[in-house]
Amino acid sequence: MRWLTLYARSRRVPASLAAAVTGAVVPWALAGDGGGAPADPRLPALVLATGAMAASIGLGGQDTELDRTAAIRWVPRRAAHVLLAAVAVAAVLLAVQTMGKDLAAAEFVVRDGAGLIGLAALAAALLGGPYAWTLPFTWLSFASFAPARTNTAMEVAGWMLLPPGTATGTWTALVLLLSGTTAYAVAGPRC
Repeated sequence: MRWLTLYARSRRVPASLAAAVTGAVVPWALAGDGGGAPADPRLPALVLATGAMAASIGLGGQDTELDRTAAIRWVPRRAAHVLLAAVAVAAVLLAVQTMGKDLAAAEFVVRDGAGLIGLAALAAALLGGPYAWTLPFTWLSFASFAPARTNTAMEVAGWMLLPPGTATGTWTALVLLLSGTTAYAVAGPRC
């Protein structure tokens, strides 16, 4: 159990979790009751992206060379790290919602949390751990200001704002999670 504690501390898990909780509680507390109007998906997507960006700081270790030369198998540990981060990001928002106001449906939260963590893992593999936050941030920014989703390409571009149960949104998130997890698990963070 000691190795798990050391691993979590070296990957800044406590700080990431605190940032994700703060990033979920503050918008939830500031969001009004909505007056019965349909929920705007941008706020929960922003909360989930904040959680994914907070979790992304742990995708790069303190010493990349030490990670690459360690005598342990990194592939399963890296894959587990990404998948547990996806669970944590979704669980934080779902837990906050149990206190009253719902920002989004559970399916929306799970889908977007998984896809955004996949983006962060992909960015860690391509750009490096310190820049793992850039892909979730960039994609959320584009999706928030993109023109109306009139065709499949625009639905893929705005997948995180699509209603729950939309096949394009679900498949896009799944592809991002699988490709990001695979790239990060196999290659690790870029130096």
